[in-house]
Amino acid sequence: MEMMTRYLPILDWGRRYRADQLGDDLLAALIVTIMLIPQSLAYALLAGLPAEVGLYASILPLLAYGLFGTSRALAVGPVAVVSLMTAAAIGNLGPLDMETKIVAAMSLALISGVMLTLMGVIRLGFLANFLSHPVISGFITASGLIIAASQVKHILGVDASGHNLLVVLFALSQHLGDANVITMILGVSATIFLFWNRQHSSPLLQKLGMGAKLADVFTKAGPVAAVAATTLAVYLLNLHGQGVAIVGQVPQGIPALQLAVPPGGMLVQLMLPAFLISVVGFVESVSVAQTLAAKKREQIKPDQELIALGASNIFSSVGGGYPVTGGFARSVVNFDAGAATPAAGMFTAIGIAMATLFLTPLLYFLPKATLAATIIVAVLSLVDFKSLGRAWRYSKADFAAQAGTIILTLMVGVEAGIIAGVLIGIFLVLYRMSAPHAAVVGLVPGTQHYRNILRHHVITSPHIWSLRIDENLVFANARRLEELVLGAVADHQQITDVVLMCPAVSFIDFSALEALEELNHRLEDAGVRLHLSEVKGPVMDQLQRSDFLHGLTGDIFLSHHEAMLALDPERFGKES
Repeated sequence: MEMMTRYLPILDWGRRYRADQLGDDLLAALIVTIMLIPQSLAYALLAGLPAEVGLYASILPLLAYGLFGTSRALAVGPVAVVSLMTAAAIGNLGPLDMETKIVAAMSLALISGVMLTLMGVIRLGFLANFLSHPVISGFITASGLIIAASQVKHILGVDASGHNLLVVLFALSQHLGDANVITMILGVSATIFLFWNRQHSSPLLQKLGMGAKLADVFTKAGPVAAVAATTLAVYLLNLHGQGVAIVGQVPQGIPALQLAVPPGGMLVQLMLPAFLISVVGFVESVSVAQTLAAKKREQIKPDQELIALGASNIFSSVGGGYPVTGGFARSVVNFDAGAATPAAGMFTAIGIAMATLFLTPLLYFLPKATLAATIIVAVLSLVDFKSLGRAWRYSKADFAAQAGTIILTLMVGVEAGIIAGVLIGIFLVLYRMSAPHAAVVGLVPGTQHYRNILRHHVITSPHIWSLRIDENLVFANARRLEELVLGAVADHQQITDVVLMCPAVSFIDFSALEALEELNHRLEDAGVRLHLSEVKGPVMDQLQRSDFLHGLTGDIFLSHHEAMLALDPERFGKES
């Protein structure tokens, strides 16, 4: 039973489900459903797919996450960044008819789902750690700019596409003369209204006497109001006959379950994009889930979240959708609306399904410019240039990773940007490991603390050289350690003992072990003993499984002060 509960968390929280939680979940589901309908339609168009595909991707994935997820507030579905990555992946396949694009999108969701599920089963959630926060922040900022720029074509009513900012801007500049004035009026008006609604609607409604919670509900329903108003305007004024692009016929009903089987060549081409979508989606989803869980002093299980997201994407694929993940905006809305359990997402799925069954005819006259305005307002909130300034002040290396990711994403595309970000992140880790911080230390008078001789007034011994190592010892920095120690011994002929202070060393790999053995031999030849102090238990266990300790010319001390007392009791004993 415990194993079943682990992989199906619904068996745990479902047994304790209460009537008061049902009321909270139903209210949250109502609010999120109202928000998701225009958002799902818009993100599907961003992905280069028919609008109804966004609705399909908001039904079964929510049910799947309710079964397998561990977050009480996370709401999965189409999101801006993943939609853009989907559009880029499908675009790289070459010119395709719409039916083939849909098959490709479903296949992308299936492959991504299988990858995520396997990663969860074999507990590979740690792979997401290779995407550092500066890289993710830079990627999301750049993607937000690309998405916003790509939607300007719908605001203008022109045909201009591209998967990086330079191509999009160039295409827009070529078609400015073809802009449809009526479409521009609709699109710009909707954009202004949505920005105003986000900033001012709730405070205004509260001033008029409405409760804070109800005012928030009306604010979140702002996109629905924009959709209703512009759709009605197009219908009554016959604007679609004047060149205003509309969504058109949206199939009524839910598609039959089907398994997308792409041709072999397409399958191979989709593997890398699916992996990138999986990793980016997982990082975004887990970040949101952990943030919301912390507010209620709850915990999520990252490896189970992988399985839940994998199942959500598989369900999305068989239900006619495309890749999904946990969205920040909808999850925050779900949380603020009072979602008590994952059942809120399942109720939302039912709400979206009902809308798909009965409300789609009302979307015929919905202008694409309004959906574009919805996307622009949503994604510009993701753009964060302030983090560049913070990164610059704190770490030039992290700034380089963030800036590099932004530039490459904007100039080349989303896949190149995220791959470059990962590679830059890995390079920085290896670089920092290859040049670890190490400090020559001495005794702070009147204490038993040893600190950097360059930062503090300390007591040292002329024949003892104490080096504190502030990094794990691995192949990348083993030679650097040798150079430091042997250089110091060569420069100070009076040294008889070298003590490596190791409180920050949690791991020594085989290359570093061999380097330590070689260092011990070379110091022995020079008449210098090698000692270790403050070695952690797991590291000591490693060393005991080797021959290093048998050949060590010196000793291993529990504390560095103990080492100093043993090697120079006259000098350091006076200070104790």
